[in-house]
Amino acid sequence: MTGTPAVRRVQTDSPWEETIGFARAVAVGDRVLVSGTMPLVKGVLQGEGDPYLQTKAAFANAFAALEPLGLGAADVVRTRMYITHARDVDAAGRAHKELFDDIRPAATLLVVSGFVDSRVLVEVEVEAVRPAARPDGRHADEPSGDTP
Repeated sequence: MTGTPAVRRVQTDSPWEETIGFARAVAVGDRVLVSGTMPLVKGVLQGEGDPYLQTKAAFANAFAALEPLGLGAADVVRTRMYITHARDVDAAGRAHKELFDDIRPAATLLVVSGFVDSRVLVEVEVEAVRPAARPDGRHADEPSGDTP
């Protein structure tokens, strides 16, 4: 019987992480889950009123949460986009295509009633797969413990 894989968590400067009690990204085994990510940078909304720019900014934040785990957009296997207006489907879809056209993750796009900040038009989630484990059982982004 094997032990439970180690869980790694990535925290960001989002005040919601502390208030609600969650991590921006959680890595367990070969999976990395990035929680709902808004188009905010240091608390400032990016692309106010523009669903295309908000989608790009939200995904940029999601990619930033993957970076400490040694991952990026190419490792994403699933995306979820939540938008507040059906009229924004084309804008959000265009941004998604620009970011993922060569990657082609499974994708879901949902219209929701709103977000905690009424100016936000788009929120995204991503799931990524970590690189295959090395023969010593560690993932490619983990140190081997060997000395050079």
